[in-house]
Amino acid sequence: MTEIADTPVVSGYFRDHDIPSLAADLRAGRTTSVQLVEYSLAAIARLDPILNAFTTIDADAAITAAVEADRELSRGHDRGALHGIPVSVKDLIDIAGQVTTSGSQVSSGPAEADAECVRRLRAAGAVIVGKNVLHEFAYGATGDRSAHGPSRNPWDTSKISGGSSGGSAVATAAGMVPLAIGTDTAGSVRVPAALCGVVGFKPAYRAIPTAGVRPLAPSLDHVGIFATSARGAAEAFSAMSGRAPQFAGAAPRIGWFDPACIGPCDPEIVDIVRGAMERAGISVHGTTGLPFSAGDLFSTLSVLQAAEAYSEHLDDLAEHEHTIDPEVLDRLLSGRDTAAWQYVRADRRRDALRTAVTGLFDGFDVLVMPTVPTVATDINQRAHEIAGHTVEVRSALLSLTCLWNLTGHPALSVPAGTVSGLPVGVQLITTRGNEHLVFDLAGRIACP
Repeated sequence: MTEIADTPVVSGYFRDHDIPSLAADLRAGRTTSVQLVEYSLAAIARLDPILNAFTTIDADAAITAAVEADRELSRGHDRGALHGIPVSVKDLIDIAGQVTTSGSQVSSGPAEADAECVRRLRAAGAVIVGKNVLHEFAYGATGDRSAHGPSRNPWDTSKISGGSSGGSAVATAAGMVPLAIGTDTAGSVRVPAALCGVVGFKPAYRAIPTAGVRPLAPSLDHVGIFATSARGAAEAFSAMSGRAPQFAGAAPRIGWFDPACIGPCDPEIVDIVRGAMERAGISVHGTTGLPFSAGDLFSTLSVLQAAEAYSEHLDDLAEHEHTIDPEVLDRLLSGRDTAAWQYVRADRRRDALRTAVTGLFDGFDVLVMPTVPTVATDINQRAHEIAGHTVEVRSALLSLTCLWNLTGHPALSVPAGTVSGLPVGVQLITTRGNEHLVFDLAGRIACP
């Protein structure tokens, strides 16, 4: 049975309030930043013991920042759409004076400075309320391997949040904050966004600076955004990238990217995604697919990610191997034996893949496909059946998202409906500079 997505089983104030409406309320005097932060802290106190989305909450600093945000607005100093808005960030991202845990028992002292994306959020007037749970070292798609325990899906707490930015997705989906920041190396923003029923945006490669963000695989890592609406995500992207959001009226050329060319996908999810486009009155003109074999795609990603992740965590492995989750440890060690020639060869294949995908956009402005081929699975489940095929959960979750990390294209997931009471996402992909197209389409899909 399929249906339009409604609300999670457990939710707080911000589930039904997006950034544009909150910004309007602030400027009209219907609310204050202090009140919004209090709503956030109250929702966290009530829901986080159930959902485990936060590693730390800095209530005193948040209230202090909110007081200052209100004072500035009262004096006519308006920093923009994020002014006074509560935000949380993945605990892979530095906040000055706080320990960055990376979801691990392996951590160093407090960060000396804010990450650049956090600095830009503060400059835009956003109020940081806390840091979010993540899959250890951001090296997993399920969100259930962390020193802080698994983050839980607000639609069904026995299900995974997705990962690695699971806590950020849960915090947004459950209405604890209207905006959260994550990272995406192979799908780590879009996967949990789809599984938890919120908007998740991975910008173009390096569109948002990664300085102060602990790397996993630097040539694949992206800072990304979770929000309760496409316009909210657009405003956050503008603040952190320095590019003003646009909402174009011209109809883009949209192509269906067939997920079957990559791997099995639940037919109900395909129907939901196509139905969401139809309900929104969005025409899809033609079908395309992967210009490489799926096996070549996954081998290219695996070599690059494994080698870079092993390099980034050499010191952790040398000094703290016994404290790392065994599943994460096995993945890190898989990069140990990658030869230089294998990495160079994979990097060349990535270049060829980028060229081929660029060719797809000669005929289309936006590509559309499911974000993930299945709904959220059980916590700790590692094998799953999709359309009669038994698949590894992690690989399946990333199968439709990882291509766009290899190519660096902007990609956005927006809720499309539910299957068996769990959210399904539409993934929209475009080219650098055309981000407004996916924001505009996502807004139409979410509000048919």
